[in-house]
Amino acid sequence: MMSALIQWFLDFGGVILSTIRDVLPIIVILLGFQLFVLRKPIPNLRRVIIGFAYVLVGLALFLQGLEQALFPLGRLMAEQLTDPAFIYHGLENFSGTIHWSDYYWVYIFAVAIGFSTTIAEPSLMAVAIKANQVSGGSIGVWGLRIAVAIGVAVGIGLGTFRIVTGYPLHWFIISGYFVVVIQTFYAPRQIVPLAYDSGGVTTSTVTVPLVAALGLGLAETVPGRSPLMDGFGLIAFASLFPIISVMAYAQISEIINSRKNAKDKAEAEAEKSAKINLMR
Repeated sequence: MMSALIQWFLDFGGVILSTIRDVLPIIVILLGFQLFVLRKPIPNLRRVIIGFAYVLVGLALFLQGLEQALFPLGRLMAEQLTDPAFIYHGLENFSGTIHWSDYYWVYIFAVAIGFSTTIAEPSLMAVAIKANQVSGGSIGVWGLRIAVAIGVAVGIGLGTFRIVTGYPLHWFIISGYFVVVIQTFYAPRQIVPLAYDSGGVTTSTVTVPLVAALGLGLAETVPGRSPLMDGFGLIAFASLFPIISVMAYAQISEIINSRKNAKDKAEAEAEKSAKINLMR
């Protein structure tokens, strides 16, 4: 027990050192511009130093958690869900040939994990809150988050289908961006930039580790798949399909609102006509 604890601290110390090395260029650039370009002292220096310390410790703990929990968990789930004994309820029912439809639990899990991780994504929460504030409340926080989560869920589910079947990645990506280009011409102008940004905020701290681990684990366990060729690419699906879903959400909302406005206008016209007839 004591040796395992000592080993954990040694590993964590190595992660902290690598995190300091990665964050150091950011600190140098910020301090360089503040002191030598702007030529002003750093305001609230003590708070800035404490904040950087929090960042370093938080990033180190997060990276340590990835290595010890999320990556192994993603691989373990992929191994269990693709085990022929699980798929066919016992090896005696396994004929030796696997059809893509046999992996339906993999697709369900991928959709569920894509939706849940996106809902919990801190960067998406921040973007949704800011979009709600800037739009004066016309863009709902939960509406945007759910629209993005649906896009990620569909994308991850389709990405796992691609890994199982072995179809080329570029077919899916080209087709997806073809849809995006068409939607861009017809979606409300104010939502297009936000939709494109929504594809980026999903590939952040919570979604990427689990999705990457799932893709690699799935490619390692599905017969005939290469982790290098087939294991990567799920993040591209997680970035692409939220763009489609957010613009679709805006288009559907616009159609509903236009129908509601047309109905209200027709009712107002009918009421006005009825009043005129009564006056006659």
